[in-house]
Amino acid sequence: MDVKKCFDTYVLMEVALGNKKFADYVHSDFIITDLTLAEFYAVLLREFGEQTADYWYNKFKHYSTTVIKSTLINAIKFRYKYRKRKISFFDAVGYVFSLENNFPFVTGDKEFENFKGVEFKKK
Repeated sequence: MDVKKCFDTYVLMEVALGNKKFADYVHSDFIITDLTLAEFYAVLLREFGEQTADYWYNKFKHYSTTVIKSTLINAIKFRYKYRKRKISFFDAVGYVFSLENNFPFVTGDKEFENFKGVEFKKK
């Protein structure tokens, strides 16, 4: 059985855009935070419109989970600690959530390259 992985918006976008390098991820055991799902929806809405955003929201909503308040605070602390890297709040939440739950955090965002617990995947 695969280890459950936590995806960030980067991965979801590559899946939605049909990048074959990311196609196998949707067949793995994965989770996303509600905040990641919201960010993903916002990007799709801006770039492709409501119909596309709704389609992908409905496809991934069953994989999303809420984040407890302590995780949000820890994400704020993490983001502050690494403020020079300009990590988004959404990504900080996903990363901290992953660490707290022992899930690999899958991303292609350069800000996370070489971080503990990150599965780094470029386009």
